[in-house]
Amino acid sequence: MDIRLDASSTTPPFAQVRAQIIALIDDGTLPTGTRLPPVRALATDLGLAANTVARVYKELEEARFVETRGRAGTFVSAGTDATRARAVEAAATFARAMHDLGVEASDALDLARAALMNEA
Repeated sequence: MDIRLDASSTTPPFAQVRAQIIALIDDGTLPTGTRLPPVRALATDLGLAANTVARVYKELEEARFVETRGRAGTFVSAGTDATRARAVEAAATFARAMHDLGVEASDALDLARAALMNEA
């Protein structure tokens, strides 16, 4: 995860980190399910206090960009608007392709289900 702090910026470091993580999620660089670095590791990498990064993660979780799974870590959530928008777009593209190929809806759903199972 490429996050860079601008020491000359008037924006506080936690806000810079938060904004950059959101941008990485929105542009797909951090897709749904991606595990974020542990708080202490990211804090060390950025030269910040662990509490600063913990605050960022907490605010991202409250905004539903990430979800914490206990000891497993913090992951990009499927609940983000940007992720949902990309998923809706992908589903619409799939539906158009199936329609254009003349595939029945029930068969298309079976194909999608099988593809999803193969990705798991």
